Amino acid sequence: MLQSPLSLPSSQNINRTISTDLFFELEELARIVDISYCVGTTGIQKPFLCASRCQDFPGFELIKTWNTGPLLADSCGYVVVSHAPSTPRIILAFRGTYSVANTIIDLSTVPQEYVPYPGGEDEDLLSPSGLGLLLNPIRNLRQALNTRENKCNNCTVHLGFMTSWRQTRAEILPQLEEAIKKYPSHQLTLVGHSLGGAVAALAAMEFEARGWNPKVTTFGEPRIGNQALIEYIDTKFVGKDEDEGFLMYRRVTHVDDPVPLLPLEEWGYKMHAGEVFISKPDLSPSVEDLRHCDGDADPTCIASAESTSSTPANDDVESWLKHANLTEIWNDGNRVLAIPARYKLWQLFFAHRDYFWRLGLCLPGGDPFDWYRKYPHNDTNFI
Repeated sequence: MLQSPLSLPSSQNINRTISTDLFFELEELARIVDISYCVGTTGIQKPFLCASRCQDFPGFELIKTWNTGPLLADSCGYVVVSHAPSTPRIILAFRGTYSVANTIIDLSTVPQEYVPYPGGEDEDLLSPSGLGLLLNPIRNLRQALNTRENKCNNCTVHLGFMTSWRQTRAEILPQLEEAIKKYPSHQLTLVGHSLGGAVAALAAMEFEARGWNPKVTTFGEPRIGNQALIEYIDTKFVGKDEDEGFLMYRRVTHVDDPVPLLPLEEWGYKMHAGEVFISKPDLSPSVEDLRHCDGDADPTCIASAESTSSTPANDDVESWLKHANLTEIWNDGNRVLAIPARYKLWQLFFAHRDYFWRLGLCLPGGDPFDWYRKYPHNDTNFI
């Protein structure tokens, strides 16, 4: 039997505004995940050097970068250990997808069964030798026993996101385990933007099952699975820390960002709890523009966009796709046509990138162009 969705106490009994400390923590994490966009472009070098915001973090020690490439589920990011003067942490930063086109295609794939760690992960089959399953029978028996205690009944997960995480885990687990052993008192911290947020969510569930107690922050995270999976995530992360309600998992969303509403609910996908909503459309937000949301799909936060009646004409959206060189995707199986215009796909270039800063370019200070001035974000006919 499915449990009722977890939620915050009644809004009459809580303060939904965020603290100044949390605001600055989220702003810092937005800069940290922005650096991940240097992976696959100009790169990140040791000790921690890049063309973006690396100079903001003199205490960071680069452990590893990874980049599986577009043919291997489009996953990339980096692992660092933060030393003084930074807060002691082991940080995994998960980058978003290579392109808007990949985003639209990836959000249209079918789900698969989700089996929590340690079952169903094929960890050793992903290793170079591929012999682990044969050489570790005792560990395999222990994993089988643990799986019975960590079930996720009737859970399904987005196939593309799960594939991306499986490719990523093969790249990072050895170095991550070594770092955790070397720095056992450091907080394991996961941060992801866009599709990287989905991969961070799946990583977090495995790390929690391993007993690593991850702290997770995502920006513009898409829906990753069905209602059963969302209840599983809520059970693992919501309410673990009473301070501000959701401190172990913050799912940051931004008004007009379409990605947290995709894949569509009618396709069986749901949002999980932990949402922190940025209500100000333009950069840069202040602490008053952020608030905690109630439950999995608070109708006063990003979920409100699903019921909006203000939508542009399809020919306006088609013109935008042509402008963005996405006409081929538009005509390929009507994938984009299956997403109603109210989801504002043009905001993939604007609201989806605007989390404290304009994310997605490995440049000092972020995007050097004022896209809002050139293409006003409130005008659906800007092209």
